[in-house]
Amino acid sequence: MKVLVYLAHPRPDRSEVNATLFRQASNAGHVTSVDLYATYPSMDIDIDAEQRRLVEHDVIVFQHPFYWYSCPALLKEWIDLVLEYGFAYGPQGQALKGKQVMHVISCGAARHAYTQEGYKGVTVPELLRPFKATWQLCQVEWLPPLVLFDAGRAEADGRLDEHCQDYRALLDLLHHTPLDAAQLSRHALFNDYLSDTPFDTSHETSSAASLASSPSFHSPRGRN
Repeated sequence: MKVLVYLAHPRPDRSEVNATLFRQASNAGHVTSVDLYATYPSMDIDIDAEQRRLVEHDVIVFQHPFYWYSCPALLKEWIDLVLEYGFAYGPQGQALKGKQVMHVISCGAARHAYTQEGYKGVTVPELLRPFKATWQLCQVEWLPPLVLFDAGRAEADGRLDEHCQDYRALLDLLHHTPLDAAQLSRHALFNDYLSDTPFDTSHETSSAASLASSPSFHSPRGRN
């Protein structure tokens, strides 16, 4: 599986979290990594080039901060321009059919804040519904998001290293075999899937397919 990772952050140099996570993708070897703001500093998106890039890959990962419960402006512009009628949707728009998509998000607040009882009063999956609806219209399989909550404290309390392990292992797994979107849909976040069935990156590449379908993986580390 060919994995494409887009970083959408206007100032990654000021984000230890997103810069560190993006290095995981860039250093993976089997992942195509694209920094959108570095590629398009004037926001003049090359639509043809981006559409070709999408066609050439099987899994698309969007890594970004949760700006105002959504995404940075350039990613929204990218979606508006690249996912054209006749390419991504419509009677003749079948180019992305069967591909998979995932958002990897960093949030400033703790997870409890993104609950009905929390001060946000809404969950992350609820806030991501416009993205999910967009990709479903394009016949792309939606995978639940991987979210780093309370991101500003993640490095100090040791969660950033753990999250990087999860992210790198996820990219490896996505490369080796498609994940079961129907099975994953039972989980609101990919974080929950990891807690229930964490995977082990010590296995050989040849066993990746069996890992993806196994009801019980072994965690590479302990979890809180």
